[in-house]
Amino acid sequence: MTTGTTGTADEAPLFGPESQFHTFFDDPRWALAMIRATVLEAAHPQIGAALVDNSTFVAHPWRRLRNTFLSMRRMFGADPAVREREAARLNRLHARMSGSDSRGRAYDAMDRAARAWVVATLFESAVTMCRLSGQPLDQDTMERMYAEYRLFLAALDGDAGELPADLHHFWRYFDRIVEDELENTEAARVILYRLFDHLPAPALLDGAPTLWAAGRAVAGPLLGAITVASLPEPYRRRAGLPEMPGATTVMQGAYLAAGLARFLPAGWINADGIIELLSLSPDSDDPRARSVAALRDRMKRASALLRLLSPLGADPDSDSGHAAAPSAGRQKGGRSAEAFFRQVLDQTGDGLLDWPDLAAMARELSTRLDLDEPEETRLYDAFAAWWRELQAALDTDGDGRVSADEYAAAVPSLAGPALIRVAEVLFDATDKDGSGSIDADEYRTLFRTAFHRDLTVTDGTYGRSAFVGDFVSFMSGRRTSTPYDPLLADA
Repeated sequence: MTTGTTGTADEAPLFGPESQFHTFFDDPRWALAMIRATVLEAAHPQIGAALVDNSTFVAHPWRRLRNTFLSMRRMFGADPAVREREAARLNRLHARMSGSDSRGRAYDAMDRAARAWVVATLFESAVTMCRLSGQPLDQDTMERMYAEYRLFLAALDGDAGELPADLHHFWRYFDRIVEDELENTEAARVILYRLFDHLPAPALLDGAPTLWAAGRAVAGPLLGAITVASLPEPYRRRAGLPEMPGATTVMQGAYLAAGLARFLPAGWINADGIIELLSLSPDSDDPRARSVAALRDRMKRASALLRLLSPLGADPDSDSGHAAAPSAGRQKGGRSAEAFFRQVLDQTGDGLLDWPDLAAMARELSTRLDLDEPEETRLYDAFAAWWRELQAALDTDGDGRVSADEYAAAVPSLAGPALIRVAEVLFDATDKDGSGSIDADEYRTLFRTAFHRDLTVTDGTYGRSAFVGDFVSFMSGRRTSTPYDPLLADA
């Protein structure tokens, strides 16, 4: 008797709580392995170009991590309906990403060979993390895990034909891609040398910029060195990646230390809880918010003490470390136009506003609300109309993008009819029951923060006009203290 593609009656299913993937999900070694896998993905020319043009991993890495984590949970969960829905969402997301790289080579996020490489890097990095931590997988376990990842690809592409059918041929396939196709792409360089050095603080540590900067100054270069040392030697050689003296020893020590954490009592390390805690705002209705607020207060005191004892100075990534340009002006609430442009509008972190930035906003909102295809399409279309309106009003040099200076010179143009339409579409998508108002549960679904009754009418609901007014005020830079900050501005 069989159970279809999820295994047989005598063995654990290939998806769900008994799968090999689930076994590793709360494993602290994944933190190192995922960074390594992301670099190998980014080193593929097609994937690297798509990341540079469309991804929010530079400006909003913690949000990207949370969304990736949630997606993997859905894809490897036991419910096939959830898996199919998530696969369809990912395919719609990737279908919107195509273009050309700096050398004029076309890329398409739906390219089947490129998608297979993403899955291959996840599997290979899982195998490597076990080997580097002194706990190599046996052949049977490795084959079962490989079968899971092939099914993951099949759920996305309809079949797993782009990955070899067996492990023996997989290793030859992997070595060939590393030797012949990977490059020292811009995306790989950004991850290795920019992201670690300028990683913004998660919401939990946002109130202690000096403390975060001090920790990052040590951990950033160390993570970069560990990641480089763990990459396949042929790629390091071909890409000309420098290897620090002793980096291999440090890398092995890091994996061994992370591997020892697996022997902690069950439940001591919970990936879901850690990621949610890092992104938890002090004003959240989550019961842990009070503890977070108290922790943030203590970290602020430690940060103040550190400023007195060290010459680090202000954190260059905090608002206080950025002097607004003379032409930037200042919005209500004290945030400069330059800061609003950098924190909210420039979602991809390239210093310019163009369609991928607004598409990233639509993607984040669609993900939060778990929209079906028709609602998702309406939201993307509304953002596209807003981008055309912005481009016509702000792109004075006609290069198809809006710079921070162009934005600052014409801030009022943000609040046009198209932005109001975006707010109306978002309201309809949030109002799941079609009641004409947003209740507490619908509000939390969108924001995942406190249901502030001071933003609602007296019966505890959020009306269309108030919702539209708040959204337009935020997106035009007129208001900073709204729930949209943690939704679209937080890292």
